[in-house]
Amino acid sequence: MDRVTALQPEHLAANLARFQRVAVDRPELKRASVALCVQTGDAGNTLLITRRARGLRNHAGQWALPGGRRDEGETIEAAALRELHEETGVAAAPSAVLGLLDDYVTRSGYLMTPVVVWGGAADGELTAAPGEVARIFRVPMADLDVEPEFVHIPEAQQPVIRLPLFDRYVHAPTAAIIYQFCQLAVHDITMRVAHFEAPVHLWK
Repeated sequence: MDRVTALQPEHLAANLARFQRVAVDRPELKRASVALCVQTGDAGNTLLITRRARGLRNHAGQWALPGGRRDEGETIEAAALRELHEETGVAAAPSAVLGLLDDYVTRSGYLMTPVVVWGGAADGELTAAPGEVARIFRVPMADLDVEPEFVHIPEAQQPVIRLPLFDRYVHAPTAAIIYQFCQLAVHDITMRVAHFEAPVHLWK
């Protein structure tokens, strides 16, 4: 296996320990955590990505990482593990948390913190949260470790970032977070991504 398909938790933890993450201090924003859950199987490493349910008010049908708003008094890591379990059925212990990536502020008023989680073997059944998640995918890391596409729009100075996946694109914040994770996890490169935009229709 090449490096992208044979990542080990020790390697990821070491990279994240060296990583100088950028935290955002914006008390007026809504706090959220998302989980980058890495699992391993015969085909190598995969990342859990969900397709949001069609009936949701915002961002219906979009690609997303498991995650959501933090409860009062809940830690960043605890919220990510809770949301991971609620949305996918994967129950990871606190010891499975390997580290955090940069905060990302969304146009819709959220301060999102990505949490890298080692999900173990990709052999358990995944359970999508009814009404919230339409489907869960174990996407090979090799399919995500690609150069993103950047699109310039008149509404923003910074470019829109998107990653191709199956029949559509993954947009920011998910695309930005995955791009930073792949650069750090696979290539040992610190890549700042918080300035990349999402399409205008996802600003709400």
